[in-house]
Amino acid sequence: MSDLQVYDTTLRDGAQQEGLNLSVSDKLAIASHLDELGVGFIEGGWPGANPKDTEFFARARTELRLHNATLAAFGATRRVGGRAADDPLVRALVDSGASVVTLVAKSHVRHVESALRTTLEENLEMVRDTVSFLRGEGRRVFLDAEHFFDGYAADRGYALEVVRVAMESGAEVVALCDTNGGMLPNQVADVVADAVAATSARLGIHCHNDTGCAVANSMAAVDAGATHVQGTINGYGERTGNADLLTVVSNLQIKRGLPLLETDRLREATRIAHSISEITNVPPYSRQPYVGASAFAHKAGLHASAIRVDPDLYQHTDPQHVGNDMRMLVSDMAGRASIELKGRELGYDLSGNDVLLSRVLAKVKELELRGYTFDAADASFELLLRREVEDDSYTFFEVESWRVITDARGDESALSEATVKVVAGGERVVATGEGNGPVNALDHALRRALAPAYPELDKLELIDFRVRILDAAHGTDAVTRVLIETSDGETSWETIGVAGNIVEASWHALVEGVTYGLVRAGVPVR
Repeated sequence: MSDLQVYDTTLRDGAQQEGLNLSVSDKLAIASHLDELGVGFIEGGWPGANPKDTEFFARARTELRLHNATLAAFGATRRVGGRAADDPLVRALVDSGASVVTLVAKSHVRHVESALRTTLEENLEMVRDTVSFLRGEGRRVFLDAEHFFDGYAADRGYALEVVRVAMESGAEVVALCDTNGGMLPNQVADVVADAVAATSARLGIHCHNDTGCAVANSMAAVDAGATHVQGTINGYGERTGNADLLTVVSNLQIKRGLPLLETDRLREATRIAHSISEITNVPPYSRQPYVGASAFAHKAGLHASAIRVDPDLYQHTDPQHVGNDMRMLVSDMAGRASIELKGRELGYDLSGNDVLLSRVLAKVKELELRGYTFDAADASFELLLRREVEDDSYTFFEVESWRVITDARGDESALSEATVKVVAGGERVVATGEGNGPVNALDHALRRALAPAYPELDKLELIDFRVRILDAAHGTDAVTRVLIETSDGETSWETIGVAGNIVEASWHALVEGVTYGLVRAGVPVR
């Protein structure tokens, strides 16, 4: 493998993202995914600084089986005026059992004097003493030079001296940190190149994304001689986040030919990115490079015509390299090529069937004119295409009627009750359902009505509900678009409803979601 080290800090730096709160079990699960991806180092947290991270390292000893990665504990240099051997937080790093310890140290004169409130020489001694002590305890030591680039601009000599002292004391790597995230690629490249030449140390890079350049800055640092890259999965992190490690690694491996991860492991990148999103409860970013759902999605008819000839004409790389797929989006921009390619995705060979292609395209454009958007509702388009190709309603059941009543008394919370009348499995069924809103009530009533005929619906769950007012100038008389995401526990799909009434639009999306769930389950239309 390459000499370039891949170091993940999702569990520590990434966990500082606003709204992200990981339990110890969450961290253990994410660590297993990171190991499966094949990163070299996983920074588990700061033992001794908070109980959760201390517990994580304690449980990791017996519950975490790493096959590829090495677990690293994060901490700080000893306190001002003390001894590393007597510092309880430094001792906690040893007690964590981690074979690698990453220390954060000041490399900016202003931070040393104003934040640490000590002298420049004492700060160097703190680095020297702590690194030496941990090396004496048998630990590999990495050092994060905090605010290095800003510190270099303020006092080049001192910033480089911190690197030299760490290296001479036994640190394997000194990661240069753009802590404020304010650097640009040319600045990073110049500073890293100078630091490599001036210190001969093994240097790493740790970038934040405040200028939107974290990935580009990390690439520039590698070009300039850095051989250790830090980042987080999905770019998690404080403020605007850290460098997205998946993007950095994919760029270096696919574009530069550096074998950082085993090929089969990189092909798991998309799955692992989404699995970690599920654990963090942070929705996946659809336009995330390489692994996002839209990373290889094509909407324009011009693109589709070219892709039908050669997919590489509008794709910078093969999505299979990172375990992603090309997707054709169907919209009012679509041509017949888009419909044909989408049909091919769904298992239909529509080549040469110009009449059908034109009919489907005309229907799509007419529906999108009314407010539908099939690029956000693939399941609804698949049902539309199935109905056109197979001349089958794919409704599985007939809806006789539905209604919703919302009742509130005094200061009590409003409660909705829905009644649904359907014919399913040859039987007429009337069912009611209650919920904290009309859509929730309709969802319960519809499932209850269909349960006898279709027990497969028991595992379906509505997981997202989005409303868009299409012509807000009409006020409460506006047309409403509703998108509903449904899951069967293995995957999810989105369906759409459009109507002048928000409840009616929701009902249409609900029915489509249930219908598609039955299609996915392989239930035959009766």
